[in-house]
Amino acid sequence: MATLLLGRSRSAIQNLLKRTALLSALTHSPPPSSSAASHVGCRYRAPPSQGNRSLAVLFPFSRHESTKAQIQLQQTHLAEDDDTQVQLDEVLDFPGGKVAFTSEMRFIPESAEKRVPCYRVLNDDGVPMPYSNYVKVSKEMAVKMYSAMVTLQTMDNVFYELQRQGRISFYLTSMGEEAVNIASAAALSADDVILPQYREPGVLLWRGFTLQEFANQLMGNEADFGKGKQMPIHYGSNKHNYITISSPIATQLPQAAGVAYALKMEGGKACAVTYFGDGASSEGDFHAAMNFAAVMEAPVIFICRNNGWAISTPIEEQFRSDGVVVKGRAYGIRSIRVDGNDTLAVYSAVRTAREMAVNENRPVLIEALTYRAGHHSTSDDSTKYRSIDEIEYWKKARNPVNRFKRWLESNEWWGDEDELKLRQSVKKELLQAIQVAEKAQKPALEELFRDVYDQVPSNLEGQERQLRETIKKHIGDYPSDVPL
Repeated sequence: MATLLLGRSRSAIQNLLKRTALLSALTHSPPPSSSAASHVGCRYRAPPSQGNRSLAVLFPFSRHESTKAQIQLQQTHLAEDDDTQVQLDEVLDFPGGKVAFTSEMRFIPESAEKRVPCYRVLNDDGVPMPYSNYVKVSKEMAVKMYSAMVTLQTMDNVFYELQRQGRISFYLTSMGEEAVNIASAAALSADDVILPQYREPGVLLWRGFTLQEFANQLMGNEADFGKGKQMPIHYGSNKHNYITISSPIATQLPQAAGVAYALKMEGGKACAVTYFGDGASSEGDFHAAMNFAAVMEAPVIFICRNNGWAISTPIEEQFRSDGVVVKGRAYGIRSIRVDGNDTLAVYSAVRTAREMAVNENRPVLIEALTYRAGHHSTSDDSTKYRSIDEIEYWKKARNPVNRFKRWLESNEWWGDEDELKLRQSVKKELLQAIQVAEKAQKPALEELFRDVYDQVPSNLEGQERQLRETIKKHIGDYPSDVPL
């Protein structure tokens, strides 16, 4: 018995020495400590010592070519776990990288015990969180951002009522998601290519699209860049690097990965930025885009507006994963979860993500936790599937515009007089734009068949002739305001 115990002791000591030597060799690059930050719900507190830490420390990530470092880090974690018997000196030299063996059968858990925390700078009252690390904004930038948020909010209210009056056919608001729109747009460069979904008019507004141009598109008049071919809110502007919106969900995601790869090949300092809702992450296009972007190391920022509802489908009925942020890591993409109703947090996260994408040629995934305070569209009544109390709570207690306003006021950068002047000015300009857009002429009939092909094919020419013949036979049924 003594001999047996002695043999086991020797074996245990040898294993311990092997593990100690390996750990000592790797102490120059320890994994981030789980106690480095304290998280409560969506609150984020960085330690006082964090200061101006480098991006590499704030967002630890191993490049694809750093296979050796990844294996060492993996083995370190395994060696620290006394419950796992790992053969550190035996590895599988697999094409994707060496993998350590273990004698214990252990499945990766379906989800982590703790949810990924949510980065936040301002609390619900607009007060900065203790020890918050964020990208500073000047008074001029902060006031411009707030003014754009108010403009977007006013635009939504007026255009929504316009549709209810029957003056436009369709509309969709960004109520509750103003911070994701404006703060992200402010953090980007004008050279970055935007591939939006349909709830990002604020990005286009920030880039200089005028209220008159918004009204022209909704009315589908001759001044509309789409010449009436698109339904309302499907904006697009080549001048502003804003790709025209498509109705099908998630089609813009693989397109964004391709655009980003093209930008990388050109060698410039720009990235592609694409927006989508939580519902779009359930589409196959999302997974194809993430994988392509990761493998090709394309400079693209994926911004998911996780607003809790994919039309009438709640998050818990969409997927079992911890939201969308964890899906980035599965594809090898650096990711962060951010409070989407916190303007400073969104600005800081997107600004930092852009630096990574452009300077390091890598994709980044941002999950912005927000809430769709309005109906999905004018064709939807959200009170049929969620309570009015829930909607009102998010409109009042978690309103991103009010939160950012309180922060401005605390800095003495904004006051009641500024607020009144801004809202009156925006509404006046908006109503004037609507009057002009309504009086403008509709696009000529021939525009229906133009701008589809470089040279109009014979089948489209035939369709145009057939349409004109039909109109002559039924002239009373044809809209009188559309020129022939």
